[in-house]
Amino acid sequence: MKKRIAVPSETPGGLGASRSAHFGHCDVFTMVDIEDGEIKDVSVLPNSDHEHGGCLAPVKALLLNGVRAMVVGGMGPNPLAGFQAAGISVYLGSGDTVKDAVQAFVDNSAPRMDNNSTCGCGGHGHDHEHEHGHCHG
Repeated sequence: MKKRIAVPSETPGGLGASRSAHFGHCDVFTMVDIEDGEIKDVSVLPNSDHEHGGCLAPVKALLLNGVRAMVVGGMGPNPLAGFQAAGISVYLGSGDTVKDAVQAFVDNSAPRMDNNSTCGCGGHGHDHEHEHGHCHG
Protein backbone atom coordinates (compact mmCIF):
# COMPACT_ATOMS: atom_id res chain seq x y z
CA MET A 1 0.00 0.00 0.00
CA LYS A 2 1.37 3.38 -1.02
CA LYS A 3 1.39 6.27 1.44
CA ARG A 4 2.54 9.85 0.81
CA ILE A 5 4.28 11.57 3.70
CA ALA A 6 5.65 15.09 3.96
CA VAL A 7 8.57 16.62 5.87
CA PRO A 8 9.01 20.40 6.35
CA SER A 9 12.29 21.15 4.56
CA GLU A 10 14.84 23.80 3.73
CA THR A 11 15.44 24.76 0.08
CA PRO A 12 15.84 22.95 -2.28
CA GLY A 13 13.99 20.06 -0.60
CA GLY A 14 14.55 16.40 -1.31
CA LEU A 15 15.91 13.55 0.79
CA GLY A 16 19.26 15.26 1.41
CA ALA A 17 17.72 18.55 2.50
CA SER A 18 17.80 19.74 6.09
CA ARG A 19 14.59 19.48 8.04
CA SER A 20 13.09 22.92 8.59
CA ALA A 21 13.17 24.46 12.05
CA HIS A 22 9.78 26.09 11.33
CA PHE A 23 6.91 23.87 10.27
CA GLY A 24 4.56 26.69 9.21
CA HIS A 25 7.24 28.87 7.65
CA CYS A 26 9.39 26.17 6.04
CA ASP A 27 10.68 26.83 2.54
CA VAL A 28 9.21 23.68 1.04
CA PHE A 29 7.63 20.37 1.97
CA THR A 30 9.41 17.29 0.69
CA MET A 31 6.77 14.73 -0.20
CA VAL A 32 7.82 11.09 -0.24
CA ASP A 33 5.81 8.15 -1.53
CA ILE A 34 6.43 5.02 0.53
CA GLU A 35 5.32 1.58 -0.65
CA ASP A 36 6.12 -1.67 1.17
CA GLY A 37 8.67 0.16 3.32
CA GLU A 38 10.56 1.57 0.34
CA ILE A 39 10.84 5.08 -1.06
CA LYS A 40 9.17 5.10 -4.48
CA ASP A 41 9.02 8.78 -5.39
CA VAL A 42 10.19 12.14 -4.02
CA SER A 43 8.72 15.53 -4.93
CA VAL A 44 8.83 19.04 -3.52
CA LEU A 45 5.91 21.34 -2.78
CA PRO A 46 6.61 25.03 -2.13
CA ASN A 47 5.05 26.23 1.11
CA SER A 48 1.90 28.27 0.62
CA ASP A 49 1.54 31.85 1.76
CA HIS A 50 1.23 31.47 5.53
CA GLU A 51 -0.34 34.93 5.87
CA HIS A 52 -3.35 33.98 3.74
CA GLY A 53 -4.91 31.09 5.61
CA GLY A 54 -2.71 31.09 8.69
CA CYS A 55 -1.53 27.79 10.10
CA LEU A 56 -4.12 25.89 8.07
CA ALA A 57 -2.82 26.97 4.64
CA PRO A 58 -0.14 24.23 4.62
CA VAL A 59 -2.70 21.67 5.82
CA LYS A 60 -4.94 22.39 2.82
CA ALA A 61 -2.05 22.37 0.33
CA LEU A 62 -0.68 19.07 1.62
CA LEU A 63 -4.13 17.45 1.66
CA LEU A 64 -4.73 18.51 -1.96
CA ASN A 65 -1.39 16.87 -2.87
CA GLY A 66 -2.35 13.51 -1.37
CA VAL A 67 -0.30 13.69 1.83
CA ARG A 68 -1.63 11.36 4.53
CA ALA A 69 1.17 11.71 7.12
CA MET A 70 3.56 14.44 8.25
CA VAL A 71 6.89 13.95 10.06
CA VAL A 72 7.96 16.98 12.12
CA GLY A 73 10.26 17.85 15.00
CA GLY A 74 7.44 19.57 16.87
CA MET A 75 4.22 21.50 16.28
CA GLY A 76 1.79 23.66 18.18
CA PRO A 77 -1.71 22.50 19.12
CA ASN A 78 -3.58 24.58 16.50
CA PRO A 79 -1.88 23.17 13.39
CA LEU A 80 -1.93 19.66 14.94
CA ALA A 81 -5.70 19.96 15.32
CA GLY A 82 -5.94 21.12 11.69
CA PHE A 83 -3.96 18.12 10.43
CA GLN A 84 -6.00 15.73 12.56
CA ALA A 85 -9.27 17.23 11.28
CA ALA A 86 -8.03 16.80 7.70
CA GLY A 87 -7.14 13.16 8.31
CA ILE A 88 -3.37 13.69 8.12
CA SER A 89 -1.46 11.87 10.85
CA VAL A 90 1.45 13.74 12.44
CA TYR A 91 4.56 11.97 13.71
CA LEU A 92 7.58 13.16 15.66
CA GLY A 93 10.67 12.41 13.63
CA SER A 94 14.33 12.63 14.42
CA GLY A 95 17.55 13.42 12.59
CA ASP A 96 18.82 16.42 10.69
CA THR A 97 17.78 15.54 7.15
CA VAL A 98 14.55 14.69 5.41
CA LYS A 99 15.92 11.19 4.77
CA ASP A 100 16.45 10.71 8.54
CA ALA A 101 12.86 11.72 9.26
CA VAL A 102 11.51 9.46 6.50
CA GLN A 103 13.57 6.53 7.77
CA ALA A 104 12.18 7.02 11.30
CA PHE A 105 8.67 6.84 9.81
CA VAL A 106 9.47 3.72 7.77
CA ASP A 107 11.08 2.04 10.81
CA ASN A 108 8.02 2.86 12.96
CA SER A 109 10.31 4.72 15.37
CA ALA A 110 8.53 8.06 14.88
CA PRO A 111 5.77 8.23 17.51
CA ARG A 112 2.39 9.64 16.57
CA MET A 113 1.98 13.16 17.87
CA ASP A 114 -0.93 14.03 20.16
CA ASN A 115 -1.95 17.02 22.27
CA ASN A 116 0.40 15.90 25.06
CA SER A 117 3.40 16.19 22.75
CA THR A 118 2.65 19.57 21.16
CA CYS A 119 5.08 22.41 21.35
CA GLY A 120 4.38 25.09 23.92
CA CYS A 121 5.73 27.74 21.59
CA GLY A 122 2.53 29.69 21.14
CA GLY A 123 0.77 27.38 18.70
CA HIS A 124 1.71 29.37 15.60
CA GLY A 125 2.68 26.31 13.60
CA HIS A 126 6.37 26.68 14.31
CA ASP A 127 8.76 23.91 15.09
CA HIS A 128 11.11 25.57 17.57
CA GLU A 129 12.95 22.40 18.46
CA HIS A 130 16.32 23.88 17.54
CA GLU A 131 15.73 27.30 19.03
CA HIS A 132 14.18 26.54 22.41
CA GLY A 133 15.02 22.90 23.01
CA HIS A 134 11.65 22.18 24.68
CA CYS A 135 9.66 20.78 21.79
CA HIS A 136 11.20 17.33 21.49
CA GLY A 137 8.01 15.53 22.49
